[in-house]
Amino acid sequence: MIELKFVESLPMKYWHLLFSVLLIALSRLDAAESRPNILLILGDNWRYPTAGILGDSMAKTPAFDRLAREGVLFTHAFNPVPSCSPTRSCLLTGRKAHELGERASLWSGFPKDTPVVTQLLRDSGYQIGYAGKPWSPGNHEISGWKENPVGPKFIDFAAFHSRRDTAKPFFFWLGNTDTATKAGKLPYLATAKAKLDATKLTLPPELPDCPELRDDLMNYYGGVMKLDEEAAQAVAVLEKAGELDHTVVIYTSDNGWQMPRGLANCYDSGSRVPLAIRWGKTLAAGRKVEAFVNIADLGPTFLELAGLTPPPVMSMHSIRNLMLGKPDAFQRDAVFIERERHANVRKDNRSYPIRAVRTRDFLYLRNLRPDRWPAGDPDVLFLHGRPYGDVDTTGVKDFLLAHQNEPAYARYMALIFGKRPAEEFYDLRRDPHQLTNVADKPDYQETIQQHRLRVDEWMKETHDSRLDPSYDGWDNFPYYGKSPRRD
Repeated sequence: MIELKFVESLPMKYWHLLFSVLLIALSRLDAAESRPNILLILGDNWRYPTAGILGDSMAKTPAFDRLAREGVLFTHAFNPVPSCSPTRSCLLTGRKAHELGERASLWSGFPKDTPVVTQLLRDSGYQIGYAGKPWSPGNHEISGWKENPVGPKFIDFAAFHSRRDTAKPFFFWLGNTDTATKAGKLPYLATAKAKLDATKLTLPPELPDCPELRDDLMNYYGGVMKLDEEAAQAVAVLEKAGELDHTVVIYTSDNGWQMPRGLANCYDSGSRVPLAIRWGKTLAAGRKVEAFVNIADLGPTFLELAGLTPPPVMSMHSIRNLMLGKPDAFQRDAVFIERERHANVRKDNRSYPIRAVRTRDFLYLRNLRPDRWPAGDPDVLFLHGRPYGDVDTTGVKDFLLAHQNEPAYARYMALIFGKRPAEEFYDLRRDPHQLTNVADKPDYQETIQQHRLRVDEWMKETHDSRLDPSYDGWDNFPYYGKSPRRD
């Protein structure tokens, strides 16, 4: 009653001001309620199917498993590029890698010549931030950015959440690097050995059984546990604040694992990743989506979730309808994968370009420069003084290099480090690990031609510079990482 008398006694000239203030407050409240918060949990070097809910009993991932049970689990999610910063470039711009110039490579710049999802969200009223690994590794400063294209940095999600403007929806990027080895060291090995039964390891058939491999694998599982613990902490912050059901939580990875024939390779071990999305009661709990999705599709998805229309230049396709269980107009029976330069590990800064299509039963790869070494030159000592620098340093890599002249390991050396033909084709029904190239088998020629044409059409539709067989523009882009060391 006192407040009512106060309002009634206001002079008429103040009524307009009061109405304007109330209108602004109500509009901000409405925006916060109708536009969901978005939390992206982006692992690094985490491959499919390393999660408990995906059938890997060694993987302790209760946070991921919970999001999948209470939301939607995507079973065929792939990276646009089997490399971290190029995939992050695609996600941030909603575009294909070969449309992005130097950003299709590791340790590049990030030119300001195309819309960026995080900045569009901020311009529309979202509060943005990140913790951990943002767009990286690369040099955004050289391109004129005052901060990382992802946004301002926070020590963790809790710090961001405690300082945010509650009248605004938020987008937060929680990056993680904990599934990776650290310059050949094994920071999570002791934890993994204390919590996991090493006798239950399943060894990948493309790698030799040796103590070094077993330690690498245990360290990987320890890193996955650390990743999931960070995810659980972020979810707990939302739950305590009563905001979990109003937040779209996306949990995935930027590329496959760091083991040899994984990272920087277009095989499943380098490109296929887990993906789960939870959004309160908006999504039917426990649903699985078998359609093929590209992690770069998340860029336009974020915009649509925020009520924005993706700019026409964005060539990736939102998965919002797939999340909601609605019909999706885009054909999703395959995903296209590509790569250019990973690290600067070949003479004259040369790339190793690949264009590939992954369908339900087959993987087709086109190696556009088969005369080059796919794993990096054997005489360029780039990463930690080892050759074949596109294969990160691990114990099993060092083991193979130490035994490379022994016949028992010739098969592994060829699979991981050897040169590859212009075309590779794998029948996943018989060869799920993609170890036997059947591109020259007569029985497959019709199917190979179908996949070959799909890649041709995709390259034409997307104006891929590699349509010109002589084009090697990626070799000329600056590289801002460590220069290679040569003997």
